[in-house]
Amino acid sequence: MVEIFGFYAHNVDMTGDRPGAQMLHRAAAVLRVVSGESETGLGTGDVADSANLSRSTAHRILSALEEEGLVDYDAGVGRWFLGPELYVLGEIAGTRFDITSHARRVLRQVAHHTGESAFLSVRRGNETVCLIREEGSFPLRSFVLSEGVRFPLGVASAGLAILAFLPEDTVSAYLATSTLEEKWGEQHSAVNIRQRLALTRQRGYSLNPGLIVEGSWGMGAAVFSPSGDPVWAISITGVDSRFPPERVSELGKILLDAAHQLSSAVRQQTSP
Repeated sequence: MVEIFGFYAHNVDMTGDRPGAQMLHRAAAVLRVVSGESETGLGTGDVADSANLSRSTAHRILSALEEEGLVDYDAGVGRWFLGPELYVLGEIAGTRFDITSHARRVLRQVAHHTGESAFLSVRRGNETVCLIREEGSFPLRSFVLSEGVRFPLGVASAGLAILAFLPEDTVSAYLATSTLEEKWGEQHSAVNIRQRLALTRQRGYSLNPGLIVEGSWGMGAAVFSPSGDPVWAISITGVDSRFPPERVSELGKILLDAAHQLSSAVRQQTSP
């Protein structure tokens, strides 16, 4: 794994791959890097550093992606953004994978009832990616999470909620090879993560008590596919003063109800 502005992407130095496959892996890594800064964009050097590529290789890949409409270069600010062709492809893929129309309605309800910012994240490999953010009414907010931001499983509340309900062999294999404590601190050792996973299974929802950014708390609940896999998660974030023990229990019930609503909507969407 390589670091992307505090997060991680798949290492693209795959010496065993055929050259064509290696380039595809690198192009995918570049797209993930750019997507992580979808609002502000990234310079070529930033993309190269974050994707573990030389500047010349990164520029060559970005230029090829631009020709295909997959990224867009704003010469005025000297930054790369996701391109219009991705929107078209996303709309097409959405007929099979999109749950955002249902999720936005559920997230608005969560934000309204809690006052906190609410999010939908999806599992992608060993990471979660934030897809949607709905602002809450409380004026003090946490800005740890926004659209396109990725976290390793088990770090943010969404990834903790998803990891807790994956098969045990998947969890064990992931924790056996992860080195999350090197980036995120001792609280993210395999032993400590397993303790939080056990609590998540017991309560049904996850709790992150300021382990990413001090004073910024998060809670999450898994959303399940029709086959019972934890594919998505609904989460909320806020300042620590908003999460006293008695309110945590109340917020957990709201999250679990919202996750159940969305899981049910997914089943209905995919049923014949």
